[in-house]
Amino acid sequence: MISLHARLAHLLRRCRAPFGALALALAAAAFAYTGQRAEAQAAEANWWEQIPGFGSPGYTERRPEKRERKPDQLDDLRPDPTPWRSDEMLKAIEGAIAQYQQIVQKGGWPAIPSNRMIRPGDDDERIPLVRRRLRASGDLPGKSTGYESMSFDDDLEQAVRRFQGRHGIRVTGRIDRPTFAVLNVSAEARLAQLKLNYNRIRDLLAERLEDRYVLVNVPAFQLEAVERFEVVQRHRVIVGREGRETPALKASIKALNFFPYWRVPESVATLDLIPKLRKEPDYIIKEKIRVVQGHYNGPEIDATNIDWNTADGKSIRFRQDPGPQNALGLVRIDMPNEHGVYMHDTPLKPLFEQRGRAFSAGCVRVQGVFQLAEWIAKGEAGWQPGRVEEVLASGQALDLTLARPIPVYFTYITAWAEPNGRVEFRPDIYGRDGAGDGEGQRAPETPAPAPGLAP
Repeated sequence: MISLHARLAHLLRRCRAPFGALALALAAAAFAYTGQRAEAQAAEANWWEQIPGFGSPGYTERRPEKRERKPDQLDDLRPDPTPWRSDEMLKAIEGAIAQYQQIVQKGGWPAIPSNRMIRPGDDDERIPLVRRRLRASGDLPGKSTGYESMSFDDDLEQAVRRFQGRHGIRVTGRIDRPTFAVLNVSAEARLAQLKLNYNRIRDLLAERLEDRYVLVNVPAFQLEAVERFEVVQRHRVIVGREGRETPALKASIKALNFFPYWRVPESVATLDLIPKLRKEPDYIIKEKIRVVQGHYNGPEIDATNIDWNTADGKSIRFRQDPGPQNALGLVRIDMPNEHGVYMHDTPLKPLFEQRGRAFSAGCVRVQGVFQLAEWIAKGEAGWQPGRVEEVLASGQALDLTLARPIPVYFTYITAWAEPNGRVEFRPDIYGRDGAGDGEGQRAPETPAPAPGLAP
């Protein structure tokens, strides 16, 4: 067969001079069209190279155009009015235990190599394992058809987001280090975690259910106010950081302290405040902290005469004036207990926007605490709705002693199930479960703030 190039050359030789330019242009156009058609045919003939995992190595290395990263929408408060401390919750967890027992009996789910991050739009040989893992736990709907795509498509991204939300880690849609850590917790470990937390809730139910009470779930970073066996308020909370853990306890809310002084605990003074004053002596002036002798109501000492390198936190006390700079904010919820912890407002409100919130020195900071204070004070003599706002507007210190103290529980629940069947897990931030999955608590993109003095 005569080649395309030979036919074009023969055509050009036969063209007479007057038509030479026209013929040359036509020939060039024909050549260009034919070349494009040949390339299209070649691409169509090699259609298999477009399947992920086939073709030249260069193809699978390419990524589509970078997609805009979706922000982490913080929706970590439970939506259901069923309290954690309820028979309905126990029943829901029983269903989750049965579900995970079936998963374990079927062999659990595969471990996924975590050598590098996987992003939406990537082609990766680990994607089939990710799909199997998320189908096993119900995060990815449907069943395997035998062929598993290696592409990180939209359906898989949504499944990853569901998984991250259910496990209390940052919802990014990417399979990053914290997500790998939680994905690779075994089905057996999750089953044991559900059973452990079933027992914790059962123990909470051993005591009489009160008409009104407050429950803080420390590893879930949230608080619920319960009235007549139904949750009426939920709040995000900040709890104790590593080494300053918020304890599990039962106490009673006895009073509300508006515009409180902060009496700096001896431990905070010794471990945090005095070392800071050695580097920054003016800190107590900026933060309106007074130094007093012997006890919190003792005589004030001139701080400029103190050598902070030799200061003893046992012989002096620190007291911070009320106001917006106060570490307790504008209200303290008094709940006497052997651990010396309580709930309070905070001037550091942006920290509530982080998903992992273990930042305090052991006390519990409450988002929207004024609404909680209004609920706590409801029914007290002379205390009408809106009174909290009036007190705050006045700027004057006020202590409300409750005629009817309200029980409060600080609990440690890392696994539960919602009445709709959704199974929830939270990182074991203090290692009390023994599962060792706390490293997934916070993504590297959201580092903890520098430890402060606030309780």
